[in-house]
Amino acid sequence: MAYVVTDNCIDCKYTSCAAVCPVEAFHEAEDRLYINADTCIDCNACVPECPVDAIFADYEVPEQWQACIEQNASEAEKFPIITEVKDALKGPKCVDPNAA
Repeated sequence: MAYVVTDNCIDCKYTSCAAVCPVEAFHEAEDRLYINADTCIDCNACVPECPVDAIFADYEVPEQWQACIEQNASEAEKFPIITEVKDALKGPKCVDPNAA
């Protein structure tokens, strides 16, 4: 099992999830994060850190984001590892976690 970043992360890129990862499994693309399934130890530390509910265990990924499982696996290693908190992207496609 591994955790997966889904499309809710696109244009948001909150990074507190990466900062709590004990094994440096997060990779930073221009508009989102990915989790490397080979590095992830299934600790669940990242899930409560995500304000846009973009992270799921691979067996719990909602139907509309099933393609994200393979996307994380194939894309993560193409991007640098991220381990620290950075300012969120908050681009036009970002879901506002404070919206009612």
